[in-house]
Amino acid sequence: MLDGIILGLSTALTLKNLIMVMAGCLIGTFIGMLPGLGPMSIIAIMIPVAINLGDPAAALIMLAGVYYGAIFGGSTSSILINAPGVAGTVATSFDGYPMARKGLAGKALAIAAISSFAGGTIGAILLFGFAPALASVALLFHSAEYFALMVVGLSAIAAFAGRGKVAKALLMTILGLMMATVGESALFNAPRFTLGIQDLQSGLSFITLAMAIFALPEAFHMVLNPARSERRRGSSGDISGLMITKAEARTIAPVVGRQSIQGFLIGVMPGAGATIASFLGYAVERNIAKADEQQAFGKGSIKGLAAPETANNAACTGSFVPLLTLGIPGSGTTAILLGALIALNVAPGPRLMVDRPEIFWAVIVSMYIGNMILLILNLPLIPYIAKVLAVPRNYLIPFILFFTLMGSYIGQNNPTELLILVGLGVFATVMRFAGYPLAPLLIGFILGGMMENNFARAVNLTDGVAFMWERPGTLLLLALGIALIVLPAWRQRRARVKANSGG
Repeated sequence: MLDGIILGLSTALTLKNLIMVMAGCLIGTFIGMLPGLGPMSIIAIMIPVAINLGDPAAALIMLAGVYYGAIFGGSTSSILINAPGVAGTVATSFDGYPMARKGLAGKALAIAAISSFAGGTIGAILLFGFAPALASVALLFHSAEYFALMVVGLSAIAAFAGRGKVAKALLMTILGLMMATVGESALFNAPRFTLGIQDLQSGLSFITLAMAIFALPEAFHMVLNPARSERRRGSSGDISGLMITKAEARTIAPVVGRQSIQGFLIGVMPGAGATIASFLGYAVERNIAKADEQQAFGKGSIKGLAAPETANNAACTGSFVPLLTLGIPGSGTTAILLGALIALNVAPGPRLMVDRPEIFWAVIVSMYIGNMILLILNLPLIPYIAKVLAVPRNYLIPFILFFTLMGSYIGQNNPTELLILVGLGVFATVMRFAGYPLAPLLIGFILGGMMENNFARAVNLTDGVAFMWERPGTLLLLALGIALIVLPAWRQRRARVKANSGG
């Protein structure tokens, strides 16, 4: 391994490859900040450019930089305007945006940048030492385990419910699961719930739903409550208090440590990815937090911001384990990267470390270098980025609406998406005023399709639902899902009993 690291350093630290990783990080960060674009589209566009470089190592280093750069930069729009740039930063908006509304936009961006750097760096270190071993573990995951993993993700709804809103969160999760069934299933070549609309054949777009749930209601809220919006924004444009205090650093340090490892391990599993890692990271940290800290989640908790930002970047790094060592893409983005590898005449798989070690190790080393570049580039820019919130409300509302509409349209290149966006946005606004949490709806939508497909495959393979107790890994994950539901309820009941006995 030491020889591989030295080889990777000698390859990654050439002037050409340093320029490639810097270019990839810059492009990825910029694309991540723009709602609706995401790394998939830009990587697909840049594949011809990568092929023309003629150097597989340099090409893959640049494309990888775009990928984790987009995850790194996606937190910016989530924090500033409540419009997640990429799917993996949806959970970032839950506490990042409330911090921005309190006038702590600079601090929120700083915490996000440092957490992202830590998650990506620790993920790269774990990738150095455990990639071959973890590849064999990833092979143990089949459809049954993936179904159970989706159940664990759905069990996290309690973390997004808030006090006294578990029933409402459950209803929104069910609605999200129902939305996930619109369109053709991967297993059944027949349209479902499309109402005869041809544009719904491929289902609802995640980008459209995310914009409708988070960005549009915020814009509508500013229009309907202008005075209150100005008061809540307060000194949002004020960038004082940018530095993280020692007490805050001590608070988020254990969160960063836990979520770096958990996020990396989730990223190693093909099909899981940064989105699930960020949701689970947020849910776990909320569930293990003290009672008073739990109340801060969703209202500007630094733990609630650090957890998903650490987890999604660690998962992004972990997703390269199955890609490079097994040739298995873990997400849509890594599937495009797999296509780029094949186009560059590089065969990913167990032999890659032996046949092309300079590529394998150079990509891993470049991830650490890239995370340092991202931190150095982003921290000095935070005061200027945070000034977005100093824009008067009359200009900020059109700004949010423009990027929301553009992101939805570009995602599908279909004007019907704009009608769906507005309809869902009005619905989400009504639900928000009625006190229904919107995050569980998006979680149900994201996990619903994957859960359905993996459940169907597992049932077909085992001729029934016996896989739930016959496979130890599946049983363990299902037990974890039940624990995530029962534990918060048990802790609340215990707190009530304690309070009553004390009174």
